[in-house]
Amino acid sequence: MNPTDLKPNHRVLVIDDNPTIHADFRKILCPDNASDTTLRKMEAALFDEAQPAARTTSFQLDFAYQGQEGLEMVKRALAESRPYAMAFVDVRMPPGWDGVETIARIWEVYPELQIVVCTAYSDYSWEQLRAKVGQPDNLLVLKKPFDNVEVQQLTHALTKKWLLNLQAGLKQAELEAMVQRRTAELAQANESLTATEERFSKAFHASPIPSAIQTLPERRFVDVNEHLVTLTGCSREELIGRTSSDSFIWEEPALVDQWFERLARNEEVRDEATKVRNLSGALRDVLVSLVPVTLAGQPHALLLAQDISARLLLERQLRQAQKMEGVGQLAAGVAHDFNNILTVIQGHAGMTKNVLGEQNPCARSTEQILKATARAATLIRQLLMFSRKQVMQFRNIDLNESLANCLAMIEQLVGEHIQLDFRPGPELPAIHADSSMIEQVVMNLSVNARDAMPNGGRVAITTALVPVDRKATPMDPEDRHGKFVCLTFNDSGCGMDTQILGRIFEPFFTTKAVGKGTGLGLATVFGIVRQHQGWLEVESQPDHGTTFRLYFPASDQPAQKQETICDVTLRRGRETVLVAEDEEALREIVAEILRVQGYKVLTACSGRHALEVWEGSNHPVDLLVTDMVMPDGVMGGELAERLLARNPRLKVIYTSGYSPGMAGKDVSLVEGRNFLPKPYSIGKLAQFVRETLDKQVCTN
Repeated sequence: MNPTDLKPNHRVLVIDDNPTIHADFRKILCPDNASDTTLRKMEAALFDEAQPAARTTSFQLDFAYQGQEGLEMVKRALAESRPYAMAFVDVRMPPGWDGVETIARIWEVYPELQIVVCTAYSDYSWEQLRAKVGQPDNLLVLKKPFDNVEVQQLTHALTKKWLLNLQAGLKQAELEAMVQRRTAELAQANESLTATEERFSKAFHASPIPSAIQTLPERRFVDVNEHLVTLTGCSREELIGRTSSDSFIWEEPALVDQWFERLARNEEVRDEATKVRNLSGALRDVLVSLVPVTLAGQPHALLLAQDISARLLLERQLRQAQKMEGVGQLAAGVAHDFNNILTVIQGHAGMTKNVLGEQNPCARSTEQILKATARAATLIRQLLMFSRKQVMQFRNIDLNESLANCLAMIEQLVGEHIQLDFRPGPELPAIHADSSMIEQVVMNLSVNARDAMPNGGRVAITTALVPVDRKATPMDPEDRHGKFVCLTFNDSGCGMDTQILGRIFEPFFTTKAVGKGTGLGLATVFGIVRQHQGWLEVESQPDHGTTFRLYFPASDQPAQKQETICDVTLRRGRETVLVAEDEEALREIVAEILRVQGYKVLTACSGRHALEVWEGSNHPVDLLVTDMVMPDGVMGGELAERLLARNPRLKVIYTSGYSPGMAGKDVSLVEGRNFLPKPYSIGKLAQFVRETLDKQVCTN
């Protein structure tokens, strides 16, 4: 079957002992009016594209009240060749199996089923779930009470994932069939070529698969082709006449012994996975096949060792990309509303702090609220890296200057027990980067180095301009030519083995104890560097420290000075400000902050409402403060364009919880200065408003 011929599968099984839950899923996934206008608007806001009116997905829902019943339905669906794509399974379903046992039983007969665990309790930790069901890649957790949009997103995503997995499996089967056919062809060719050594030798050495001929039962190499020489790093002279045990090329010699024993019993040895060690000590993943052949009347074995290291690396990268994409989609879906909430909290906390004064006993609690919202905003900022929805304000910056400004922060992060050595490279060109993102990279690498040196050590930070001229590599699938600025971050810590090193950039992967790390630090570094059109290289060995090398394209423009916005004494004004924001609580706190500063404030709950307020205002509006994503069909960018057409001298501030492009249309940010990302403090808002009003309008 051609993978592209597969059709989407929208069959969904709900296993829950509560009939009300069944009804809830039916309402969410099988609504009566699929063309509801509100739903289409919500989809347009979430997925950044207009949704056609007729576009609906019809899910076929089946329901079971107990795990045993659900298992029988899964078996029956398989027997009818109409399998389910996914299932929602409740954790608690007395008196029969609980959700975990149900999942384990179902996966025994149908491991491809995508499953969402629904629970309102903390019955099992994630690690316990993994240990019990043993297949976390097909498992997600949904907390009750659940959000309708989240259920819809999970259903769409997991049914699509089921289809993609099936397509990938068929494609993999095709590839494996191709390998098997090629191996069979080679075996058949060897049988037919026994009569003429010349023809056999040509076919053997021309094979693209690393191959060798060994005597039986001694297992001495009689001949090897060039691909095996390349794979092992040993010359033909070093291999011929010796056994593989003498050459130490196998990571697990005992495993190879078992294969030859099977071959002696006339059992098939085909596509067995192992690793080959070359002269430098590096290991390569291979699939080994052994085929019995007769040469000059004597028994021999034809060894085929297909190098699959690149394929496995690509598979790991694909899994990592899928995880990052999943994180990004979830983050983008909630970031805007979450940042609105944080902005409201920051605004009210800031106002309260100003009213209380520093000496009030409640001032410390207010300060802790502000710090907590800042930490929450940082976490959302990290999550948005993966979806590339984070606001990026690129400028030509001096990397040495940015690092020098971070030294005090780095020293505080690593502590006095760690020696910090910063050596900036001379005459370093500028890089086109977001300075705050560079600071995030340095902070994350510093924390990583500190945790690797609990008893103290040394961190060396260097910069240099390096010429690069190379082809694409598995870790960086792009050709690189030209000059690049290299930031090297070296620590003398505990280092990492190859197994950990291969996973350090996976989101949520961490070797730290529970509660000690989010697993987002190095994944964030990876995302930032890629967004800056650069790449990373990592070297590490246990007890020999770790070295990160980050490469950024050198800019041909001089570095620009960037003015920072900080919390200062709130600056007052008397102008008229129109605030367009659909979140009521946020709209009210922004208006209150501006009124306290002396401004006349007009408010609107949508873009269309803002146009009406503009028409009915008795005072000319001096400044528009608008959210970029709003209901009623008029986004912030379009609202600003309409009002600027009526008053070209109008000043505009755009706000959003994620990047401007999420509104479906980018606005022209005046040197990145008229965009205020959420969440923001009252000081930043007041200063930004004042500076925007004082800025001269550029006219052609």
